[in-house]
Amino acid sequence: MIIVDAISVQAGEFRLDDVSLRVPTGGYAVLMGKTGCGKTTILESIIGLRSVARGRIWLHDREVTHLKPAVRGIGYVPQDGALFSKMTVEEQMGLALVIRRVPAAAIRGRVRELAELLGIAHLLHRKPRGLSGGERQRVALGRALSFRPRVLCLDEPLSALDDETRRQMCDLLAGIRVKTGVTTLHITHNLVEAQVLADCLFRLENGRIEMVDLAEAT
Repeated sequence: MIIVDAISVQAGEFRLDDVSLRVPTGGYAVLMGKTGCGKTTILESIIGLRSVARGRIWLHDREVTHLKPAVRGIGYVPQDGALFSKMTVEEQMGLALVIRRVPAAAIRGRVRELAELLGIAHLLHRKPRGLSGGERQRVALGRALSFRPRVLCLDEPLSALDDETRRQMCDLLAGIRVKTGVTTLHITHNLVEAQVLADCLFRLENGRIEMVDLAEAT
């Protein structure tokens, strides 16, 4: 479960006040809204990359409002994937486990497991240069899922992909949600993407989040 309870947050001169959001455990929520309305600001607040002035944030049964990002247990996929240019795909996907001091054999096993799930086992020894957009996002997704997070946050992860690759990634994300049960919050501008993936859809407009009926979304 993700609970954002009446938070106020500042990003430069931009400010959001009294914003609330609730995603049920195991749910796949999509947050939409115009460019610059504050979607990423909310996501960064949940992750812990941006401090909140007021309000509270809960992830499942734990309040995390003032905890550091590393201890919130969130898998995060930024818009550009943020891959490290000098690391192989295998190294990228195992990084979070290395940081957590997981034994090397267990890291190799987990990376192989995810690579098979994501269809990138043949890329493990490659570096990011030369990977397609879809391949890069699969690597970023594998890195985010490596430590089995209970919450996954995605910031427009498919925005730079062509239509066919986006459809493939939507299928992949839907399958991962079924297999892992991870509670997901996904930001996008793409309504088709939202309709395919979401079981709860939110719109941020004029500083307020409202739930949208998926059947009536246009």
